[in-house]
Amino acid sequence: MLPGVSKLTTAAKRMLVGRPFRSDSLGHTLLPKRIALPVFASDALSSVAYAPEEIFLVLSVAGLSAYAYAPWIGLAVALVMAVVVASYRQNVHAYPSGGGDYEVATKNLGPTAGLTVGSALLVDYVLTVAVSISSAASNIGSAVPFVATHKVLFAVTAIVILTAINLRGIRESGTAFAIPTYAFMIGMALMLLWGFIRIGLGQTVHAESYGFGLKAEDSHLAGLAFVFLIARAFSSGCAALTGVEAISNGVPAFRKPKSRNAATTLLLLGGIAITLFMGMIVLTQKVGIVYAHDVSDLIGAPAGYEQKTLVAQLAGAVFSGFPAGFYFITIVTALILVLAANTAFNGFPVLGSILAQDRFLPRQLHTRGDRLAFSNGILFLASAAIAFVVLFGGEVTRLIQLYIVGVFVSFVLSQTGMLRHWTRLLRTENDPAQRARMKRSRVINAIGLTMTATVLCIVLVTKFVAGAWIAIVTMAAIFGLMKLIRRHYDTVSRELDETDWDGVLPSRTHSIVLVSKLHMPTKRALAYARATRPDTLEAITVNVDEPDTRALVRQWEASDIAVPLKVIESPYREITKPVVDYVKRVRKDSPRDVVTVFIPEYVVGHWWEQLLHNQSALRLKGRLLFEPGVMVTSVPWQLSSSTGRAPSRVVNAPGNVRRGFGDES
Repeated sequence: MLPGVSKLTTAAKRMLVGRPFRSDSLGHTLLPKRIALPVFASDALSSVAYAPEEIFLVLSVAGLSAYAYAPWIGLAVALVMAVVVASYRQNVHAYPSGGGDYEVATKNLGPTAGLTVGSALLVDYVLTVAVSISSAASNIGSAVPFVATHKVLFAVTAIVILTAINLRGIRESGTAFAIPTYAFMIGMALMLLWGFIRIGLGQTVHAESYGFGLKAEDSHLAGLAFVFLIARAFSSGCAALTGVEAISNGVPAFRKPKSRNAATTLLLLGGIAITLFMGMIVLTQKVGIVYAHDVSDLIGAPAGYEQKTLVAQLAGAVFSGFPAGFYFITIVTALILVLAANTAFNGFPVLGSILAQDRFLPRQLHTRGDRLAFSNGILFLASAAIAFVVLFGGEVTRLIQLYIVGVFVSFVLSQTGMLRHWTRLLRTENDPAQRARMKRSRVINAIGLTMTATVLCIVLVTKFVAGAWIAIVTMAAIFGLMKLIRRHYDTVSRELDETDWDGVLPSRTHSIVLVSKLHMPTKRALAYARATRPDTLEAITVNVDEPDTRALVRQWEASDIAVPLKVIESPYREITKPVVDYVKRVRKDSPRDVVTVFIPEYVVGHWWEQLLHNQSALRLKGRLLFEPGVMVTSVPWQLSSSTGRAPSRVVNAPGNVRRGFGDES
């Protein structure tokens, strides 16, 4: 990279992500529970903003009477969430290394199961970002019409900002996210509490959609059709469970004792999320909210009515006459939905690093960046999430059909793996107290497996045609791609580890210096080539212009250079192919010789100068690197622009070794 561009890039990077951290300062970035809760729990907590809304939205197909089933569906979702939280507390204690579901499945069910979990979670993390940010756009759009009409723009901008914050490191991002996450929890709790108090005191608390009718698509659903509708509403509500697994993947980010702190945080997450989720559903019925896929389906809605989100309607009803309360809830809900994506920004890079360490993903995803965050994973996640947002227009209802398939695949395989884990340990454990603890944990995981497997079947049946097939196909594609990456790394490893090389050195070295003109870069390349003491040294030039070539030959013969100059004919005025062909002939005549090609190159100081120089050198190097037994050496010559000196003051000492071959050739 050019010096000026490099300095500018470095300055911009420092401004964006801050000063780099030393590797030995990793311990200072670990999170206490009060910071870990908003970092890892924001996804699950934020689901109360859209999971209840999706339940009522699905039930609206059967008319207002179907709303009566919402609390029972909510209870079923809450029960599953409680069981999953209890199950994952066992995972956290058993596997505190941060591999989460991937590690559990790989160690207990084999690499194929582990890779299935890995591909499922990668997709789910991407969709977590897309769904959360899109839902934030919808909530802000309830108060700001501009955002409602530019949801995609808002979502993309929010993802970019979130990416920049995460690139600064998990400790800084956690601190930045703590305040709005706690503000959301407190704000929602106060809204629910004040709403129930007002209703308990006999006050009239009605939503703006109270009294509306509903044009149901089919108000006479019965039998299997109605059961399917209830199941679909339940599967949509199960979006509330996403994010629970993130803590098991992020245990290494906790302070010691890691597993205990992670388990405590997981318990807090479950209790808060269930309370807010059920409170939202019950209060929605109490204030009479009517919610539909389209405003035209609302009977009695005034002309020009804009349907607000469920949270916005609840806040408007509870805080009627107190606009500050409405705007506070709208703002903190939007913030928590934006920050919910942070769960994925912490989980995806860690999982990607583990998969890369196991050679299923490019190794670049395994390394930490300047701020000890997995920068490459963060950037990859952001790019994929932006693609989904743009592709689906930032519509939550469309995106959520792809959602939760991946997370329940990982739930099922993880719980199956935990059953094998406890069964294997029980075969060798003799201590009665430990055996009792293991049996209790196995029962908890068995219940978790039963419930999550049932939910997965329901999700697949009810959401497959609606869009879940896209997530499944994407998971299969990622699974296949990771298999291919692992196969490639294994092939390269076997090739590099072969020990049948006899260690015999090449019998001779044949050095070739490429010449365009007899100038200082050429003389330096010749001097450097001589210094390597080759057995054969020659200079070659390609005849692309007859008068210039003759002039070069005359100048060469008149000089005191002892190295012979050979002219290679080029009837089609090419440079690359004649040189490559000549090198091949040398190799063919002496297969045991090593051929070293010295290419003079110019070192320039401005990007536009790079366009004017070194193009032939780049093409030559690109072709010669694929030739066996051929070494390519660049010999740089620094132009005045690269050092900031005036041309008349440039002095190049004969002993210096630089790199360069300019396109004056």
